[in-house]
Amino acid sequence: MKSILLLSIALIISITSRLSAQHTHTASAGNSEVSFAIIRQQVLADKGLENREVKLLIVDFPPNSTSTAHRHPCPTFGYVLEGEIESVFEGKTYLYKKGDSFYEETNGLHSSARNNHPIAPAKLLVFFLAEKGKPTSVPEKK
Repeated sequence: MKSILLLSIALIISITSRLSAQHTHTASAGNSEVSFAIIRQQVLADKGLENREVKLLIVDFPPNSTSTAHRHPCPTFGYVLEGEIESVFEGKTYLYKKGDSFYEETNGLHSSARNNHPIAPAKLLVFFLAEKGKPTSVPEKK
């Protein structure tokens, strides 16, 4: 199953530039709005993956933008398509550059993700493997 996930991620990354957005969402964060577009949502019927779905998003970070604190109640994989993103996950700060990938454990606190560059945007491909019909991101209560 691990090789299937890795192969799926590689295929998704290779065709990302050809996909068009199906749904676009924005959320206020700092001085600019971080937005995302769902580029693929697919319910899985494979043995062992029943009641699961894959959600693929492109997240756009304008210059000097920051996401709000949240958790993902599902395994989350990310791949930086352009720019740099500073991420604070479970209290540890990471700096991801174009071509970097990462994994976030289920329900870990993602305090922030930010594009610190004053003029260049950043773009992130996110791959969720979630329970069918359940949210993939939950805002952290203050």
